[in-house]
Amino acid sequence: MSRFRVSKFRHAEAKVARKEAWIGDLQSSCPSGKPHIKANTRWIAFSTDLAGVLGAVPLESPKGIKRVISHLHCHSDVVTDFDFSPFDQQLLATGSADEVVKVWRLLESGQDLSSSPHVTLGPEGSRVEVLLFHPTADGVLASAAGKAVKIWDVEQQQILTELEPHLNWVQSLAWKPDGSLLATSCRDKRLHIFDPRAKSVACQTALAHNGGREARLLWVNAEGCFLSVGSNQVMEREVCLWDSRRLSSSLTSVTLDASPRPLIPLFDPSTGLLVLAGKGEKGLLCYEVQPAQPAMAEVHRCFLETRTQGVAQLPRLALDVTACEVMKVLQLSDSAVVPISYLVPRKSTHEFHKDLFPDCPGNIPAASAQAWWAGDNTQVEMVSLDPAYRPSPGFLSACLPHLDQDSQHPLSAHVEAGDQAKDLDNSVGSLSSPGSSLASPSSAAPSLSATSGFSSSPSQRSLQNILGPSSAFRHIEGTVLPRSTHITNLRGLSLTTPGECDGFCANRHRIAIPLLAAGGQVAILELSQPGRLPDTPMPTIQNGAPISDLCWDPFDEQRLAIAGEDTKIRLWRVEPTGLQKQLLEPEVVLRGHTEKIYSIKFHPLAADILASSSYDKSVRIWDVRTGRQELGLHGHTDQIFSLAWSPDGCCLATVSKDGKVRVYEPRQAGQPLQDGPGPKGGRGARVTWVCGGKYLLVSGFDSRSERQLSLHQAEALAAGPLATLGLDVSPSTLIPFYDVDTSVAFFTGKGDTRVFVYEVVPEAPFFLECNSFLSCDPHKGFHFLAKTACDVREVEIARALRLRQTSIEPVAFRVPRVKKEFFQDDLFPATQVWWEPALPATAWLKGANKQHQTISLQPQDMTPVSQVPKEAPSRKYLPSSTYLNEKSDEQKKEELLSAMVAKLGNRDDPLPQDSLEGVDEEEWAKYLAQIVLVGVQVVGRAFARALRQEFAASQAAAETRGRAGAQSWAASSLSGISLQEAQQILNVSTLSPEEIQKNYEHLFKVNDKSVGGSFYLQSKVVRAKERLDEELRIQPQREQDSPHKPGT
Repeated sequence: MSRFRVSKFRHAEAKVARKEAWIGDLQSSCPSGKPHIKANTRWIAFSTDLAGVLGAVPLESPKGIKRVISHLHCHSDVVTDFDFSPFDQQLLATGSADEVVKVWRLLESGQDLSSSPHVTLGPEGSRVEVLLFHPTADGVLASAAGKAVKIWDVEQQQILTELEPHLNWVQSLAWKPDGSLLATSCRDKRLHIFDPRAKSVACQTALAHNGGREARLLWVNAEGCFLSVGSNQVMEREVCLWDSRRLSSSLTSVTLDASPRPLIPLFDPSTGLLVLAGKGEKGLLCYEVQPAQPAMAEVHRCFLETRTQGVAQLPRLALDVTACEVMKVLQLSDSAVVPISYLVPRKSTHEFHKDLFPDCPGNIPAASAQAWWAGDNTQVEMVSLDPAYRPSPGFLSACLPHLDQDSQHPLSAHVEAGDQAKDLDNSVGSLSSPGSSLASPSSAAPSLSATSGFSSSPSQRSLQNILGPSSAFRHIEGTVLPRSTHITNLRGLSLTTPGECDGFCANRHRIAIPLLAAGGQVAILELSQPGRLPDTPMPTIQNGAPISDLCWDPFDEQRLAIAGEDTKIRLWRVEPTGLQKQLLEPEVVLRGHTEKIYSIKFHPLAADILASSSYDKSVRIWDVRTGRQELGLHGHTDQIFSLAWSPDGCCLATVSKDGKVRVYEPRQAGQPLQDGPGPKGGRGARVTWVCGGKYLLVSGFDSRSERQLSLHQAEALAAGPLATLGLDVSPSTLIPFYDVDTSVAFFTGKGDTRVFVYEVVPEAPFFLECNSFLSCDPHKGFHFLAKTACDVREVEIARALRLRQTSIEPVAFRVPRVKKEFFQDDLFPATQVWWEPALPATAWLKGANKQHQTISLQPQDMTPVSQVPKEAPSRKYLPSSTYLNEKSDEQKKEELLSAMVAKLGNRDDPLPQDSLEGVDEEEWAKYLAQIVLVGVQVVGRAFARALRQEFAASQAAAETRGRAGAQSWAASSLSGISLQEAQQILNVSTLSPEEIQKNYEHLFKVNDKSVGGSFYLQSKVVRAKERLDEELRIQPQREQDSPHKPGT
């Protein structure tokens, strides 16, 4: 590459996949500087914290199906290295400290194999350090154990050759791309080049890195250049580029830093991109290697959220070429696999860019192990990365038997997940393991986090699969209403309410806000009276104990229930006109809990029914009319975070700190009807019923303290979550609000500045993301009002109250629509009359069930949009007559020339200026130098007006100077150009008719539009020819008149 040539990868950028695309819940362990994660077009394998056990997960999974994280119990000691075959995507070689090399075949569809490995090579006599398959021959495997390097024929299970022992422990192996040479590095700080088929002694050696860090090698091209990564004498990490034909010194090198952590290099020979990752670091370095210069130019630095335990490079056949993804790296952290794509920005990302994706080696080996050992140097056939011509991986190696999958029995790891897990078992990959089946916790449930991030060829899938389903509410907009609707000048708010409390509560008429004052005071504010609150103290409710939770009675909007830390629940009644004086005595006091109360919830259908949870690990159901406890629920082993009534009022769901989600049927039994796994984090959680009461939506934290959402099937909690969605890292628990009419869920926490919005659907991918609401400052609470508070004329599907430090402001969530004059009945179905009880408490306690009535939100003066007649589609194309009557270029040229002549006038008519004496040619050219000739298409009034102005200027000049030259002036006026300009256009120095005609014919032909010329230039050639012909015509007459012309 020339040093002045610009690289097409100079703008390449690393893009970290969204957390939904991460593969989480891993327990990885990487004790050394090796990558400890490998991948091919089908599998991802990684080290775990269990000795002798590898984790594996399919690279891709069916949409909506969660990836199965399986475990391969392959050795009795620590797995030190492993490698995938470049041809058979099911072959995996593993090496261990137990001095044995094993080769496995990984199956799909949950197939189980025998308890012994397919092939065992060794023992080696020492700890296996490195394994590497041959790049062109099938079944050739190189292994390094201690100081020895061996070349194996896996099919024959025998050693082809054993190289000369090194002077110290071997650290790295690297096959040349053509498979002829093998490079090694060891702790003696030297590089060795072997030709294993010629002799076992190294043909070349060189001193590489003077430092004591681990050195690793990678070949750059088949011409003999390779890279080494290590450290120098001052322990600075460095990268060197070598030529295997001249190992006296490196071609070039790059010095990085003095970090003690080893570097893990990844190199793509097709693009020349080198990615460097330091173990335990949070960054990636990308360089472009140019052996021809030689040079290594930095391309990009990527900063990551997690520390690197290992990195792996995906094969080029697994890249998303339509997105200009030139390289893809998988980062292994302590608990997740993170995909990172290197993208080259291009204007068009929906077509194949061949300059970015040259042909690469395919997946069919060029030779067998015995043929290669006999001297066969055939190379692997190159294939195109164009999705239209990309081959499908289907090679099966003869090294290991390919067991018939139909004759195998499925793994039993998913049986306990229920019938649904059994159905999904046929579409989820797993591994064979000696001595035990592969375990995968809650593996068969589909998960959004497992449906994106790894896509090999989107162009081969339908547009729906590429873009995924989208929500009709994805463009929802959250808008803070005008300041005239705000309540301001709030003072003394309590900021210490428990995490189980929403912070404040509201109904259609008033707001209840805890205050930071002794005795658990609560302020009551009227929504009908916005504005600035007085500076003087307001009347409050004196609860008598610190407040743990509070809520309004949905059927009696004047009754407020307050739970205190003194184990009591007090019910207060507020006057219809608002709180006019201090309230000291509650209407009812509920006593029964023995410890602090967590939360309280009124029944959604039955009047006077209240549920409460407490530190005594019990849930009690009260009849507040009588003040007695009617039912009690037990079975919790730790703190209860949240509880929620089902929409039909029959069941009660809870989520607790013991990591369980439970569903009770209070009128049937005091023990849970069923339970299942919930959020792993112990910070807090919330639960709510969605999708008609068939699913439970839980917001909580995972094991990494990341806030996440999970969807559970209410009737199959034991199967685990159907889908999980990671959001962000924040200490506050997400408080959910679910709109039953639109199936839209809103999530935010106390102290957040963002409200997440998702549409929840009962099928994969379950969560459809919508626009979030962002605010400039944190809010102390967020409470949603009833549907009747929404302005349907503005297509407002939800309204909330946002509690700030000193004010309360309403927020409207609206869906953009064009025809707002019509009622959007597709967004506003009939809503429940939630403010009227469906049945009394006594009837519900006796087992009766009843649902709310519904009403329409349609105003009387609005027409439903579904009843508006559809307009006839307008024609988006011109009639055929337009194209049939279109004129050719020749016709347009003739019309243009005719129009120009018509604008200038008839040549034979005498001009008014003929009686005047003009100026000679030199003077006239000076005046015409400022004329700008427009294109041939601009011949209208502006051109004529400009010529008239020049004619007037010529008259003034003639009158002033009184010089002769009328004929020359007239000739120039006819063609619009001067004699000098005409000579310059036709490139003639003398007025020779032959030369003029010859140059005219040549210039007219080369500027013809049919051959790519310019019609504008062609018209200038025509006018220049006319000007010179006119000059030839009047020249004899000028010569006759010159002797009689008076002197000046």
